[in-house]
Amino acid sequence: MAEELILLDSWPSMFGIRVRIALADKGVEYVFRDEDLFNKTPLLLQMNPIHKKIPVLIHNGKPLCESSIILEYVDEVWKDKAPPLLPSDPYQRAHARFWVDYIDKNVYNAGRKIWSLKGEEQEAAKKEFIAILKTLEEEIGEKTYFSGEIFGYVDLSLIPFYCWFHSYEILGKFSVKAECPKIFEWAKRCMQKETVSKSLKDEKEVFKFVLMLRKKFGVD
Repeated sequence: MAEELILLDSWPSMFGIRVRIALADKGVEYVFRDEDLFNKTPLLLQMNPIHKKIPVLIHNGKPLCESSIILEYVDEVWKDKAPPLLPSDPYQRAHARFWVDYIDKNVYNAGRKIWSLKGEEQEAAKKEFIAILKTLEEEIGEKTYFSGEIFGYVDLSLIPFYCWFHSYEILGKFSVKAECPKIFEWAKRCMQKETVSKSLKDEKEVFKFVLMLRKKFGVD
């Protein structure tokens, strides 16, 4: 019996892009179902009744939620398909999980505040976002990737935000390249990886989406 793999997702979602990159790296085929997050399907509500969010990976009828958890699942189930995302050393694994948790708790919220606020609140959000990236710059240091010379779990978790940087920069009136050059150069290295460059969405299309959100939520 063939495996059934369905990804409930939304095309601009940085969290969904994480899963798409991981599945592409493993060479695993799946069915992509683009969700309208303002009109959620019964399947999404059934598969993720707690948070009602994407992405949800449905593997042979069994749902998996939360992108960081899905990444680890994909890494374990298809462990022979590609190099592992997480290092074998227990401390290094825990260290990587710490930084993914940091990204999940900070980068998304700060970025959202940049596009959803105005005036002094937006300025404060911009400063918060830059400070978060500078913290991540300290972690990457002079390494090629967060785990060293190999693209791994932390890189995969952060790089999907790159296609949103353009929107944050325009609305927040700043430059990631100028403020955080190490993060900018790291992102360029990640984009040389084909599964990354093909999975990230066009920054101009993302910006159009952001403008739609601003209008919908009455920001503009």
